[in-house]
Amino acid sequence: MADSTESESRKLLVRLREAMAGDDAGQARLDKITHLIADSMGTEVCSVYLFRDDDTLELCATEGLNTESVHQTRMRLGEGLVGRVAKYGKVVNTPDAPNAKGFRYMPETGEERFSSFLGVPVQRLGEKLGVLVVQSREEREYSADEVYGLEVVAMVIAEMTELGAFVGEGAALSPLHQQSVLLRGTSAQEGSAEGHVWLHEPRVVITNPIADDPHRELERLNEAVDELRVGVDKMLEMSLDGDKEQMQVLEAYRMFANSKGWMRRMEEDIARGLSAEAAVEKEQSQARARMSQVQDSYLRERLSDLDDLSNRLLRILTGQGATSSADLPADPILIARNIGPGDLLEYGRSLRGVVLEEGSVGSHAAIVARALAIPLVVNAKRITTEALNGDYILVDGDQGVVHLRPEDMVTAAFRDKMAMQAKAQERYSSIRDRPAITKDGKTVNLLMNAGLMADLPSLDSSGAEGVGLFRTELQFLVRNKMPKRSELVVLYKRVLDAGHGKRVVFRTLDIGSDKVLPYMKPTDEPNPALGWRAIRVGLDKPGMMRMQLQALMRAAGGRPLTIMFPFVAQFEEYRAARAEVEKTLERERRLGHPLPEVLDVGAMLETPSLAFAPQKFFDEVGFLSIGGNDLKQFFFAADRENERVRKRYDTLNVSFLSLIERIVERCETSKTPLSFCGEDAGRPIEAVCLAAIGIRSLSMRPASIGPVKSLLLRVDLDALRKIIADARHRGDQSVRPAVMAYLRDLGVSGS
Repeated sequence: MADSTESESRKLLVRLREAMAGDDAGQARLDKITHLIADSMGTEVCSVYLFRDDDTLELCATEGLNTESVHQTRMRLGEGLVGRVAKYGKVVNTPDAPNAKGFRYMPETGEERFSSFLGVPVQRLGEKLGVLVVQSREEREYSADEVYGLEVVAMVIAEMTELGAFVGEGAALSPLHQQSVLLRGTSAQEGSAEGHVWLHEPRVVITNPIADDPHRELERLNEAVDELRVGVDKMLEMSLDGDKEQMQVLEAYRMFANSKGWMRRMEEDIARGLSAEAAVEKEQSQARARMSQVQDSYLRERLSDLDDLSNRLLRILTGQGATSSADLPADPILIARNIGPGDLLEYGRSLRGVVLEEGSVGSHAAIVARALAIPLVVNAKRITTEALNGDYILVDGDQGVVHLRPEDMVTAAFRDKMAMQAKAQERYSSIRDRPAITKDGKTVNLLMNAGLMADLPSLDSSGAEGVGLFRTELQFLVRNKMPKRSELVVLYKRVLDAGHGKRVVFRTLDIGSDKVLPYMKPTDEPNPALGWRAIRVGLDKPGMMRMQLQALMRAAGGRPLTIMFPFVAQFEEYRAARAEVEKTLERERRLGHPLPEVLDVGAMLETPSLAFAPQKFFDEVGFLSIGGNDLKQFFFAADRENERVRKRYDTLNVSFLSLIERIVERCETSKTPLSFCGEDAGRPIEAVCLAAIGIRSLSMRPASIGPVKSLLLRVDLDALRKIIADARHRGDQSVRPAVMAYLRDLGVSGS
């Protein structure tokens, strides 16, 4: 790169900084920028297009096009050359724009007079803000240096946009981080919460995108990178005894931290006139843009590693982000791109709610949020770029909606909803100690799901008659190495102690699929939900299963013990697992350890295949629990992680209820105790329908027990069963409309 080119680039950035230092309003600043760029690059035209909404670009400032078209010319994402740059986040450089693919003629701008076109995206950390364009009458293809220089300028414009430099009278933009924003995501844990934003990784705000002294900036960059490399090396040293997978991740970190290409690009950006921070963020923005378009999971992980390293480097350079949990607001709503179960557990019950930009309904974070009964919304796009620490926020975990900096009317309506929920909870507390006996005298046992010691106080306060599912995998997921048997004994003993003699069903390790242990090498499976998981892992790794069985038996210390195996698909799997229980019992007997007073061993029915198992299976198994979430997704062939299909099929579909009725009949024939566990067990309408077709034990999250019991107390299950049978006879696809009509006629709501 020629020194003169570097000098011109730096000169332009210095002139831009001077323009920004004035007292001009936002529009005047944008107008100055376009004039300076056109003058510096020797082009007749320079224009800035910014997003008005997710799909619409607006011409916000121009030098060379008709000024009357400013704020009048708009185009859709992907429309015209400007729209192509915005949609794909890639440079368009053509000497003959009118004949280029996708060119859109805009007569109001006078653009047809210009032949050459160079457009670069204006983006910050993967968020698309707009497009910066230069044009000339002469046919010319802009050089690599000119393209690079314009990208550097676009980076500065992105930073200035973030800092609100273009806000003011007649401005192109509304103030950032001040307006009300409605974000729609996916509900991963129900409930409502209001509070103030706490960013898991506070945003680094760059206040000095343009450098005064490039040599000093290079020194700062090198010093920060040296500190980063030392930190990565220390992490590697501390993990020498760790697992192979963790070491591979840290080695990837080290590789990126020592990447000559990464350093060279940042050094070139500084030579162009950027500060060290801006150079790092420019690289990070481009990595995020590439990450959004890469389908390969390995490459996405590597780009994510680079993104994380960039964050670390920015924090070293700026000193920002060094906050602690002591700074948490009194009513924190946690905001993050994603978060691991260990980090979420560290925050614990201090959180009012959680909103994630990524994540899924079956993620580790979702499992922990359910255990902590914290409302969780996932897939809330742009939440980390929209929110600032301390912003007021409302989280509707029932609808998967987030209101950031809401209007007063929205807040009032939201608080009314929360007040109604609180009133309902008061009503439920009055029936807490009553058994769930229906109008026609049938008793339904209501149990709770748990996974943490923190859940157990809910056993008494919710009115649950026991724990129908204790998820033992959480203790494995939140650690960096396999827990010791002695640690598990202590934990399981505390769980049984907290149960005060009530039945606690311990589900053995349900790992695999979306629950991969940090210290186990993940298997690259095209469809992990149908892959190596749960009982399959346990039978292939019998040492891990035996260790857990021993811990459970020793924790029982002579008390009754209930164990349940997950994801059993065929009789032989249950038999093999049961044989491991017998071997462990015999070993404990020989060692002189007290054996459980009563040992009940059951299985989760989560695959349709098990519903058709030989009768001998139903005769031998101690009890069965229908895992509704998995059974439904396999029955309908609809991935519960896929938003396009997961809500397409109704639990009260006649076909699905027919399958459950068949399971009920087979269990009645063999006198096998049967329960239903899953989200649908905690939904009042679904719960009473399941009870009507013969399920007398339901396990759900503690907060759902009150609403479910309230409805059970007011319905006649025989009458409801007839409603379901009539709907089936008519050929209805779902019994829901008929059931809802029946409840309305009774004057009973479904909540």
